Amino acid sequence: MTFASLSSVLEHYRSGDWQADVAVVTGDLIQDDSAEAYQHFRQLLGGLGMPVYCVPGNHDIRDLMHDALSEPPFVYCGTQQFDDWLLVGIDSCVNEQAGGAIVDAEFDRVDAAIAASDASHVMLHLHHPPVALGSRWLDSVGMDNGAEALRRFAASGKVRLTIFGHVHQDFNTEVAGISIIATPSTCSQFAAGSAEFAIDANPPAYRRIELHPDGSHHNELIWVGNPA
Repeated sequence: MTFASLSSVLEHYRSGDWQADVAVVTGDLIQDDSAEAYQHFRQLLGGLGMPVYCVPGNHDIRDLMHDALSEPPFVYCGTQQFDDWLLVGIDSCVNEQAGGAIVDAEFDRVDAAIAASDASHVMLHLHHPPVALGSRWLDSVGMDNGAEALRRFAASGKVRLTIFGHVHQDFNTEVAGISIIATPSTCSQFAAGSAEFAIDANPPAYRRIELHPDGSHHNELIWVGNPA
């Protein structure tokens, strides 16, 4: 089901007239804990003709993922500058937990990458949301140190955009001048605002993001099917 669904999302992208420079994948690439699943992912995404920036999610096996996705065109928790924008991938996972946290060493790595770059603007991507969504069950498996993460992100004065996965739904807010955006899954979606686990009827989706030289950005959510 997930293989077919992701395939349909990629075909939708290929059939359109909007062309990306990079693809960003915000975790939970597999479900069955196998090296073969990552090979399927490589097969599907490797043909896009662009770098594919990946960060792990709580369903990923980090050792297997790192082994499979650390050579071009794939980048694992990577850092890359594009013109005046720096893209930084963050590992927010905690072993054997659905929720996440960013450890001190990862904060330090991100801080160092931002300090070493002459880019004026930064986009971060990670799996877990650094903010509450207003869903009791999802917020219980969110990021334990989200407030600290936002404080660290804002301290540089350069972070304009943070994108995350995990929540299988559309979400968009702003904190301390940072746009914080989630994109629905390329498979099934979780019901927004639900107190307990619930699936809604929305189809798979992806998001088009355009980063502008002045630090602004434009994004458009693309449903691959008719949204509920």
